[in-house]
Amino acid sequence: MITWLRRNLFRTWWDSIMTVVFGYVGLWVIWTVIEFVFVTGRWEIIQVNLKLLLVGRFPDELMWLVGASLTALAFWVAAVAGGSKIDLNNVQTIPHRLFDYTRRFGLIVALAALLIFLAADIAALLLAFQVLGGVVAGRLVGLARRNLSVLGAIPSIIWHPMLASPAIALVLVTLMESTLEEWGGFLINFYMAIISIVLCFPLGVLLALGRRSSFPIIRLVTTTYIELIRGAPLFVLLLLAGVALEFFIPPSIAPDAIFRGVTVFTLFTAAYLAEIVRGGLQSIPKGQTEAGKALGLSTTKITYLITMPQALRNVIPAQIGQFISLFKDTTLAGAALNILDVLNVGTAITKQQDFLGQGLIYEALAFVALLFWVGSYVMSRESQRLEKRLGVGVR
Repeated sequence: MITWLRRNLFRTWWDSIMTVVFGYVGLWVIWTVIEFVFVTGRWEIIQVNLKLLLVGRFPDELMWLVGASLTALAFWVAAVAGGSKIDLNNVQTIPHRLFDYTRRFGLIVALAALLIFLAADIAALLLAFQVLGGVVAGRLVGLARRNLSVLGAIPSIIWHPMLASPAIALVLVTLMESTLEEWGGFLINFYMAIISIVLCFPLGVLLALGRRSSFPIIRLVTTTYIELIRGAPLFVLLLLAGVALEFFIPPSIAPDAIFRGVTVFTLFTAAYLAEIVRGGLQSIPKGQTEAGKALGLSTTKITYLITMPQALRNVIPAQIGQFISLFKDTTLAGAALNILDVLNVGTAITKQQDFLGQGLIYEALAFVALLFWVGSYVMSRESQRLEKRLGVGVR
């Protein structure tokens, strides 16, 4: 230990000074955060307004829809994860598996426990058990797909949309069931991100293929679209969707703000994702395509079976980074489209009569930041796990 410290932190007098200075700054920051969280922070503003921060003024009689959609999403993710193939040479023991689950999902469980504690309501605890039941059911379905030949024979192109359809349908029903004046909070950011990610991925892949197409008109159209969208700021596009759209469409038939936001996020992210996928396709050696042609495969089969799987595997980090960016950018919809998202709610609750002028904006923003950080960190960790499992960067 002493040798490591001397070699890495105190090699020279300049390294020693930098270590002491930045060590002091780091300890001060850590102590300030701990003091704010456990001593000086006034978290009653979060506890009183927890429902507003999570779901806005969503009607209590329709809260079962929120629980059903969250359970369906948990079932979908667990079924997809449970249905993936397992390397028999790398089977984990039960303690190692529990440690792996804790490392992967411990933050989500801790956040759920914090929300249940702040809610202090039996309904929140029942919702947590309901979502947990969806996870267990999804894992069982994934296990059945691995072990039962009947389910294993279903093509992935049919199996995955079949799993995703109930979850996406329930999310859409939840968003459309209540008016925009009642619906809001963090779940609107979460649902907008989920729907946009699901829609932008196939569109981005098609745009990448179109930009590499041998047909000039297809290549010109897709290239023009990608360059125009990537050259415009996302906030400006959201403002155009919120303001300028009604100059061309009567307000009576114009889509609501949530639909506009999802459309803009989908089209915008798809353009960036197309460039990411195109980079992955360019990283595939030409010998792969030539080998497919030598086997007599068509261009479609070469793309679907050979080049595209390798390209998507090579650009997993960039894809997940773009999805994380999309998740965080959903807060822009609140400012551009007047959606009562979690950031708008967090700033609005500080103006309530009980908390007016007390400077509790820091507590509200810290809670909002915690929600987004947990979601982004879990996505990042799962991306790293997927890269390791698929051997990205390993030859």
